[in-house]
Amino acid sequence: MSFNELAAELEQRQQQFLYRKRRTLETPQQPLVQVDGREYLAFCSNDYLGLANHPEVIESFQAAANQYGVGGGASHLVSGHSQAHHELELALAEFTGRPRALLFSTGYMANLGAVNGLLDKQDAVFQDRLNHASLLDAGLLSGARFQRYLHNDAESLDKRLGKTEARRKLVVTDGVFSMDGDVADLPALAKTCQAHEAWLMVDDAHGFGCLGQSGGGCAELYEMGHEKLQVLVGTLGKGFGTAGAFVAGSEELIETLIQHARTYIYTTSMPPAVAAATLTSLKLLQQEAWRRDKLEALIEQFRTGCEQIGLQLMDSPTPIQPILVGESDKALEISQGLEDDGIFISAIRPPTVPQGGARLRVTLSAAHDEKQVVHLLEVLEKVSKKAGLI
Repeated sequence: MSFNELAAELEQRQQQFLYRKRRTLETPQQPLVQVDGREYLAFCSNDYLGLANHPEVIESFQAAANQYGVGGGASHLVSGHSQAHHELELALAEFTGRPRALLFSTGYMANLGAVNGLLDKQDAVFQDRLNHASLLDAGLLSGARFQRYLHNDAESLDKRLGKTEARRKLVVTDGVFSMDGDVADLPALAKTCQAHEAWLMVDDAHGFGCLGQSGGGCAELYEMGHEKLQVLVGTLGKGFGTAGAFVAGSEELIETLIQHARTYIYTTSMPPAVAAATLTSLKLLQQEAWRRDKLEALIEQFRTGCEQIGLQLMDSPTPIQPILVGESDKALEISQGLEDDGIFISAIRPPTVPQGGARLRVTLSAAHDEKQVVHLLEVLEKVSKKAGLI
């Protein structure tokens, strides 16, 4: 068996400026990082609140590792559901204002588990065109009739829902869209769902910690309980600064997922120490509102600065601030120019974003300071002028 065909495809990918390469991070997630032996000022992490390297979170992880060991040892339904997992689920249920919460090992697994645990070929799933890959894969794998509505468009959704006679109808959207940074119009979507007796599922991976008065994300921002937003998904590796994910909702929802979500049933639980560390990060997230205040100020500083230098940003009120470039080769050129000046921001290219939609996905963190944002803007202006972007 020869892999020559694969080699040819990889070569074509390189020629199209779509080849991806891993970089080796040699320090914790923080503004100043060392990558492949060189120090950079980084603006491409999802550690929005600066909790991934927080000393109290680290201390909780270490203490729990001493208590529980490292590995989960088994699936939750065999012998892998520890006291640490149980306490975190209770805390997440309270935090989200839902009756129950269920932990998953990754956000991808939470999305696949939720959709496939609820739907089959008798059902229909409706997804925003710009949903995360894990949500799209979940819909396709479910066997349900799969439809995509126009981005953040409740009228487009309404037309599609009106034409289905499926047993169950599940509408799925990101809360904060990971590549554009805009926020879903959940009130309009929920109203449309209610009119068609459909369930609404929101993956709020990038909203938790950042949005809402206490960091409760889109559900808190729009004051939506589980009666209007039936399936709420959150990841723990972004605003929370740890790892894993959860689904929150009604008693019936969670028990159904425990019985039917294959990505929950047939995998080893996350390390208990991660659950214990997340419980600490959840407390910090709630108690230290200054992190969200600072993040909001940095976002405003960056957006104002970009406007002053002539850089056009996408309409985003979140820590995700994409600079749309267009072609992949140009995005790579600007990313490399930034790197030459000590700024680390990856170029995002198709198929992660649509053709012609290559961009620099700048992400801000409460761990950054004003001087670092000023420096970023200075280098961006220099590199963008050289590349003809401004």
